[in-house]
Amino acid sequence: MSDDYDVIVIGGGPVGENVADRAVQGGLTAIIVESELVGGECSYWACMPSKALLRPGQALRAAQRVAGASQAVTGTLDVQAVLERRDSFTSGWSDSGHVDWLESAGIDLARGHGRITGVREVTVTAEGGSTRVLTARHAVAVSTGTDAAIPPIDGLHEASPWTSREATSAQEIPASLAIIGGGVVGVEMATAYAGFGSHVTLISRGGLLSSMEPFAAERVATALREAGVDVRTNTGTSRVRRDGAGVTLTLADDAEVRADEVLVATGRAPRSGDIGLEAVGLTPGEYLETDGTLRVRGSDWLYAVGDVNGRALLTHQGKYQARAAGDVIAARARGGAVDESRWGRHVATADEAAVPQVVFTEPEVASVGLTAKAAEEAGYRTRVIDQDLGAIAGASLREDGYAGQARMVVDTDREVLLGATFVGPDVADLLQAATIAVVGEVPLARLWHAVPAYPTVSEIWLRLLEAYGRDSA
Repeated sequence: MSDDYDVIVIGGGPVGENVADRAVQGGLTAIIVESELVGGECSYWACMPSKALLRPGQALRAAQRVAGASQAVTGTLDVQAVLERRDSFTSGWSDSGHVDWLESAGIDLARGHGRITGVREVTVTAEGGSTRVLTARHAVAVSTGTDAAIPPIDGLHEASPWTSREATSAQEIPASLAIIGGGVVGVEMATAYAGFGSHVTLISRGGLLSSMEPFAAERVATALREAGVDVRTNTGTSRVRRDGAGVTLTLADDAEVRADEVLVATGRAPRSGDIGLEAVGLTPGEYLETDGTLRVRGSDWLYAVGDVNGRALLTHQGKYQARAAGDVIAARARGGAVDESRWGRHVATADEAAVPQVVFTEPEVASVGLTAKAAEEAGYRTRVIDQDLGAIAGASLREDGYAGQARMVVDTDREVLLGATFVGPDVADLLQAATIAVVGEVPLARLWHAVPAYPTVSEIWLRLLEAYGRDSA
């Protein structure tokens, strides 16, 4: 195998795969360096296994909320079957399928730990200690992602806590689980494990889902409590101790929580501490700041794509960045035109104010763009419209007693949507329409002509527009 390539990608998750694929489609040669499983965090320890754990409980409870179906559903979750289904989505933690895809796409693979050792140079250390020096003719792309951040709580490290990896790959369900952190991982795993029958205590130093609309956090907290989760917000954890019987958490108010396992879900840290950044004058362990084309500031050859740049820590945003980065690397290498206009093909503009996200709790939370608070802080003149999703005919047909809420945030100067949030069963299906409206800056006057089919939950768009007022639009 050659040691010279047009592009070297450090990190073989979905982001790295997409960078390399777009570069190869652009006529370049590419190699991925990966020390773990090709396919990355999302495939084996995050997006896919977590949603596989959540879906059976969601399906069961949805059926139980529809008369006629509820009478037919008399059992509880078969937890072992849930775990086996989860294992099928991770291919038993085998990456052979991803490796086969790399080969079919014309992308080479180097197994081992990659470190930048010079300009356009990456040294790969294999598991046995052998090394291989790779040289890039055009670009090196860092797509190493993030690791779970472990906060400096007394005794926590020594207590061998779970992170999202252990929570999504567990082969046995603990009778009790304490979760530190009220973000997406915390609330999703609280939902899943409560559904498996674990006694779950969720402890958050602040509120839940702090980056989202407050009403979303309130509805999720209420639903978690109804599911039996002990939700403790605005409460810090001061100490953790493990003994033969499990773990004991001492909270800031001196209360104690006992559990079989403790899961830390307090955020992420860039996986950039041991990839050789110091060799090119950068600081290890920090997020890599990039320009809009994902090129590391101050460099003409180094790119940072996906979570490692800290722009938007979501798999779909990382893949979006990867498409832009792979295309622009190919364009620059071949002397082609580079489109760096606001919504040009070579920039990741959506990271700024059009990021879609779904939290797969019960109820689901789906959001895109700016919250009301974020829009106000950004200086927009806005009007906020809230509507009851449960009043929509299509929602009442979907589930008996359907409850949910929708919000749109409007820029009143331009009469376009800045953001939208939906909370309720299956609201993820509403998100792409909202994303198109935000990204396309579709005038509200034109949205009046996007007629929602009846009876579907999409009729909420008509209700939101009616509440805003056609004359205003």
